[in-house]
Amino acid sequence: MDKYTLKVAGLERQLPILPVDEKLSIAAFVMFSDVEITIAGAAELLKKVGDFDVILTAETKGIPLAYEMSRQCGKPYVVGRKGVKLYMTDPISVNVRSITTRGMQALYLSQEDAAKLRGKRVIIVDDVISTGESLNALEKLCAEAGGEIVCKASVLAEGDAADREDLVFLEKLPLFIKD
Repeated sequence: MDKYTLKVAGLERQLPILPVDEKLSIAAFVMFSDVEITIAGAAELLKKVGDFDVILTAETKGIPLAYEMSRQCGKPYVVGRKGVKLYMTDPISVNVRSITTRGMQALYLSQEDAAKLRGKRVIIVDDVISTGESLNALEKLCAEAGGEIVCKASVLAEGDAADREDLVFLEKLPLFIKD
């Protein structure tokens, strides 16, 4: 199996290169269980994001990063959930299609979580931003909740996302395209 050497936040990892389809492969970066990268990545992002009141992320892969950033800076985080839970009152929702997930999904915020964003300066964080679809969904959720997005940040920016001027990220992650 081919590997990609990632260097981020002073650490190095060997990522497997996996096919998305016949022409596109990605270097699979998963923060789950990598406590060292989560801690170091959170610390480095906090140096770059500026002032904010609350962190917003999408379920599931952004949660460890949002939690660790919250723990390090003492500010709260909110999660856009992939499904409605029994305890979520009158949820708001938006649709999203991610490069790593097949098919259309939705993200939801309960009214209680929406209230945590209302009138607040919000940073959106994720482990990797690629197509920007998850990011767009979080932006819509934040707008519906009445929050003001002051920064969009990720540990890695994959492919064309690395060329976006509206993102703060630590390292670029290439896409592997067959001709």
